[in-house]
Amino acid sequence: MKRIVLLAALLQGGCLNLEPDYARPTAPVPQSWPQGDAYPTPVQASGPALADIGWNSFFVDPKLQRLIALGLANNRDLRVAVLNIEKSRATYDVQRADQLPTLQADANANLQRITRRNSVTGAAYTQKDYSVNAGVSSYELDLFGRVQSLKDQALEQFFATEEARRSTQISLVAEIATDYLNLATDQERLKLAQDTLLSQQQSLTLTQRQFEVGTASALDVAQAKTSVETAAVDVAQFTASVAQDQNALALVLGASVPADTLPGAAIDIVTTVQDLPAGIPSDVLQRRPDVMEAEFQLKAANANIGAARAAFFPKITLTANAGSTADALKTLFKAGTGTWSFAPDIVWPIFDWGANEANLKSAKVDKEISVADYEKAIQTAFREVADALADRGTLEAQVSAQQALVDSTADSYRLSDARYRRGIENYLNVLDSQRSLYSAQQDLITLRLSRVTNLVTLYKVLGGGWLKETAVAAVPAAP
Repeated sequence: MKRIVLLAALLQGGCLNLEPDYARPTAPVPQSWPQGDAYPTPVQASGPALADIGWNSFFVDPKLQRLIALGLANNRDLRVAVLNIEKSRATYDVQRADQLPTLQADANANLQRITRRNSVTGAAYTQKDYSVNAGVSSYELDLFGRVQSLKDQALEQFFATEEARRSTQISLVAEIATDYLNLATDQERLKLAQDTLLSQQQSLTLTQRQFEVGTASALDVAQAKTSVETAAVDVAQFTASVAQDQNALALVLGASVPADTLPGAAIDIVTTVQDLPAGIPSDVLQRRPDVMEAEFQLKAANANIGAARAAFFPKITLTANAGSTADALKTLFKAGTGTWSFAPDIVWPIFDWGANEANLKSAKVDKEISVADYEKAIQTAFREVADALADRGTLEAQVSAQQALVDSTADSYRLSDARYRRGIENYLNVLDSQRSLYSAQQDLITLRLSRVTNLVTLYKVLGGGWLKETAVAAVPAAP
């Protein structure tokens, strides 16, 4: 038996590998990021790459850090991604186990009563048979690499699930940060609407007094009431938005949002990292976990071709066992009771109506599909980074221009209101100036949000957000 197992192991180690040589496809994107008026001047990398900066080093707001940690512990999508890793690990272990013989042992006892009529001696008796056996059942000698290719395929798919988990975590970190910023922004919008409502209520009261003394018209009062009601509508809308933002944050966290983690004011700085070096597309994009996941799936498809090719060659399986048989338990292991059997089986495909050819063609097409998926992943990543860089290059100018617009409309409103109080202008001009100021202030809040979320987006699309210390799946040991 030891010789059989040793022979099988030697044959296994000398198997052929029919997998095609793997070569990474050329990235179907330019060698540099887009350039032009919309894009910032490329930043020279002077520190670690973004993919090497953990989220807890990038995000500096303590409340946001707590929320991200809570989400990583409770988010169900991330939990499913972790479980998929464990499932893929188990699948790989099954394929790896097929490379080695499976040893089995069994013991049997057969007692049968023979009647006088069926007995050759004319006397009834009890026939007893006992046996103990150990052996190998249907072990495939992987001479042409079929089992090895299936194991390679399972291993690459395991790596792909690990990258899928990383991608899920990066997206989760970015989503929590974005939801947190949206909540802070809607709270700021609500505060602006409440302040505007209070200001308009005070203006309405003053206008009503002027109407009572004859210095304002009924139209002025009606217009002032319109302004108050408009502000009241916005207060109600933003109150609902704040509640919805909290619900969205609770969903992505997978838990209730602690009261002491809610943003207390507008968030302008969530990170101390302001210059985000984009690097070279070929280096940056191939470090993104979604691109790496696509490449591992491509490698798995490549390995599957090897398994399909091996189906054209003979399949050799071994069945062997050794044991002892006796008619009494006490003599079961005595000399002369030993038995053994050895049954090699060779199956050579001769004519299968094209099934093997079809399977090989299907495996090759699957690889081409995986190549297309890999290239599409790179193109998508390139577009996401380019879009984020375009926003990065223009948002500062937009915020500056919008701030100037707010200052100008604030001066216009102040002057219009002063002229109205002196009876020089009608209230409609004041109302228009106030609406322009309010709209400009809301737009400024939106642009400030876009500026901060753009940093989060760049961090995500450039491969940041992964904290290596949180990795849960180790690479399986080679057999």
